[in-house]
Amino acid sequence: MTQLRPESPPFPELTLAADATAVARGIGRLFARIDIWCLPEMPLRNGRRADLMGIDAKGHVIIVEIKVARGDLLGDGKWPDYFDHCDRFFWGLGAHLDASCMESEGFRPTDCGLIVADGYDAEILRPAPLRPLAAARRKVEVERLARAALRRQVLAGDPQLPRGLG
Repeated sequence: MTQLRPESPPFPELTLAADATAVARGIGRLFARIDIWCLPEMPLRNGRRADLMGIDAKGHVIIVEIKVARGDLLGDGKWPDYFDHCDRFFWGLGAHLDASCMESEGFRPTDCGLIVADGYDAEILRPAPLRPLAAARRKVEVERLARAALRRQVLAGDPQLPRGLG
């Protein structure tokens, strides 16, 4: 009996979304161990959205841009826009991707950290250098992040609350 094996999943975007969620979970576990607390899918004031945005124990703002597909990684030109909103920037790659391309100058290895993750854990391959935000900018970003976290917690606890508030 011949088994049919599809060449690719019927909805590859769903597979990529599941992979990205798994990578975010692994990075979240790593960050929790080192006292960095983050939110997924954090909108920024410039119209972009950070895959993960968090705060470390010293109050530094951290952004992680997650990539699980080589084409998405190589075709992303928007990531430098995140520097205006964080003190440290990391690439978060799925463990199945070849991280060697991250050493090229196009990915600014002297400015960006590198994390490799799966759904269970993550490892920092290259620490992100500190590029301090101005104090006033950091205050705005931390307050926005805190308000988003509180809003998400309240809405999770009261699904009947209108979403458009605040």
